[in-house]
Amino acid sequence: MKEKIRLTTGQALVKFLKQQYIHIDGKEFRFVDGIFNIFGHGNVLGIGQALEQYGEDLKIYQGKNEQGMAHAAIAFSKQKLRQQIYAVTTSVGPGSANLAAAAGTALANNIPVLFLPGDVFSSRQPNPVLQQIEHEHSADISTNDALRAVSRYWDRVTRPEQLMSSLIRAFEVMTNPATAGPATICIGQDVEGEAFDYDEAFFKKRVHYLDRKAPVAREKQGALELIKKSKRPVFVIGGGAKYSEAQEVLARISEKCHIPLVETQAGKSTIAANFANNLGGLGVTGTLAANKAAKEADLIIGLGTRYTDFTTASKTAFDFDNAKFLNININRFQAYKLDAFQVVADVRATLELLEAELHDYQSTFGTRIVELKEEWTKERNRLSNVTYTREGFDPEIKNHFSQSTINEYADALNTTFAQTTALCTINDAIDDAAIVVTAAGSLPGDMQRIWNPKSANTYNVEYGYSCMGYEIAGALGAKLAEPTKEVYAMVGDGSFLLLHSELVTALQYNKKINVMLFDNSGFGCINNLQMGHGSGSFFTEFRTANNQILNIDYAKVAEGYGAKVYRANTVEELKFAIEDAKEQTVSTLIEMKVLPKTMTDGYESWWNVGVAEVSNNEKIQKAYEENQHHREAAQQY
Repeated sequence: MKEKIRLTTGQALVKFLKQQYIHIDGKEFRFVDGIFNIFGHGNVLGIGQALEQYGEDLKIYQGKNEQGMAHAAIAFSKQKLRQQIYAVTTSVGPGSANLAAAAGTALANNIPVLFLPGDVFSSRQPNPVLQQIEHEHSADISTNDALRAVSRYWDRVTRPEQLMSSLIRAFEVMTNPATAGPATICIGQDVEGEAFDYDEAFFKKRVHYLDRKAPVAREKQGALELIKKSKRPVFVIGGGAKYSEAQEVLARISEKCHIPLVETQAGKSTIAANFANNLGGLGVTGTLAANKAAKEADLIIGLGTRYTDFTTASKTAFDFDNAKFLNININRFQAYKLDAFQVVADVRATLELLEAELHDYQSTFGTRIVELKEEWTKERNRLSNVTYTREGFDPEIKNHFSQSTINEYADALNTTFAQTTALCTINDAIDDAAIVVTAAGSLPGDMQRIWNPKSANTYNVEYGYSCMGYEIAGALGAKLAEPTKEVYAMVGDGSFLLLHSELVTALQYNKKINVMLFDNSGFGCINNLQMGHGSGSFFTEFRTANNQILNIDYAKVAEGYGAKVYRANTVEELKFAIEDAKEQTVSTLIEMKVLPKTMTDGYESWWNVGVAEVSNNEKIQKAYEENQHHREAAQQY
């Protein structure tokens, strides 16, 4: 007869989490590193009690905002290449609802994380309980049902014994590279404390094996034929290439076969920027070099990419009439995109097989790669040294703000600093191994274009969901993953205002992060989109009721939390602040007032957005016509 152990559901959960291991490339280690929590009445007496009694081997952190701590967990897993996770537990109602944005972030980016929201009473005896919503047509719906659409796996546990099958399924999903994403297990707050006689075998060490799936013979042969017949192939490096740790074999093939590399946001820093054939970011926020190479390519080799609209420039980035597509992706759904020849396999395993049979292949790019890279280097150098003048200033984003409006910002913010100059200064000043984190606004575009990663896996940018508020929380998660490295959160004033609560958590637990705050007093990225399609500047600047530009002292806010703060509105001040911040042991914030319209603009790319078809504004009418013209030239699917 099997041995039993009597535990509450919460206790069984905690004991199970501690026994999950992952095995990859001969290495074995714990899969669940720890758990973030914000306790409320829906989880403190069940999961909270269980963590107090059995959580001694887990790293446990108290979050300050449910979305924030969940973003920290996502960034941790992203930095760990999806090989380790944090769990996240919240209370019912508002606590679990606050997970929705973060769950969407994890799902869009295929990042494993375990969400454990408390749920309403399964017994229904005290219903409606505090923070419970009610529906006349069903008693089986709670706030947690909102998480179904943003979870790769979702389950509700209403009896203690259901936990076993639910956890096994959740961990299969999270440890499978093809399905990795958020798993949500909702546990009734009464069920969390209910006891059951569990089989002790359920709590034995469980190893999840990540065996690299190799391509079958048909896939390998088809891929080889496509590459050998092509004259100008291009590798599109997606997140799957980074998570597969394919950088070494990819660099060898690129060098031997003279194939250029272009990067998605998720794939950036798979290979350092100084690699000769790396032409940088592709698409809407791409470099001129990468976008030109993509247009000239006759074979697009997608390596673990989802081909989002920003990567494909809304399906205009490639020569769709003549180019072929070869997709290498562990996920069959993604491999099918753009009518590609599909190789449903691990990126690294596939490239290692192809490498041996491509030794005699060379593309016909010749000196073109060098020419493109040199052209872009000159443009980046120009962007790194933008000088403001009170007359005749020509900002990167043109024909939006008048000279007088730019001067108004310079006076109100007491600055002449251009955003691109500030960003390039940071890039040059921080350590080669330092990690950067960003997500939303104009900064991801600037960073995909002009940020040059000096080491592999140092670019933790969330652009699958582009979720404002990921930046600072994500920096905390990256720091937990890489405690010996400096971590920098690149954040605009808009995202800082939306969510910066985990800066307090970083200070609380002495996990040093550096917040690089770019303040242009507005939602600058959306203002560009708005004005670039004919509208006026409408509620996207931060102005008072008297139309005065807001000048908020964000450094004082962070100083109040206990951070070491700096104010840097010149290159010299910024260099000093960065160097001094390196010597600090506490989290820092460097506030930079930057002029609007000094971020980068697009390079031979188009983004399909919903422009009003009917308007009394001639500029909007013209923008609609231009958008339609681009749509006619775009690939339809």
